[in-house]
Amino acid sequence: MIGSLMMCVATLLLLVGMLAGIAMGIQQDFTLAPAHAHLNLVGGVLLFVFGLYYRLMPAAGSTSLAKLQGSLHIVGAIVFPAGIALVLLKGTTFIAAPIVGSLIVVAATALFAVIVFRSARAKF
Repeated sequence: MIGSLMMCVATLLLLVGMLAGIAMGIQQDFTLAPAHAHLNLVGGVLLFVFGLYYRLMPAAGSTSLAKLQGSLHIVGAIVFPAGIALVLLKGTTFIAAPIVGSLIVVAATALFAVIVFRSARAKF
């Protein structure tokens, strides 16, 4: 089920984000703080919440649209913060990476909105 996959990936991404934050604190170098924050929020929190919704609403999570949404969000949750890190470390030559990643996340979130509204409408 896509909800379980999303929750597992979210947990791993949150752990990576937390370890990155600890490493930044130890080194007192917070250059990658924006990437760390986006990894935790987009990869950890949002991905987990979306997965939890699918677990609570199994009919919504069993659709092909939910599988597409979950897959897109997983990809975006990795590409977006990794792209931010690339720009921070290597410069604006890599600006396409966070742009593409953020657009993937927005598309996945828009799909999630469609799924939620469809599910809510089915309950009325």
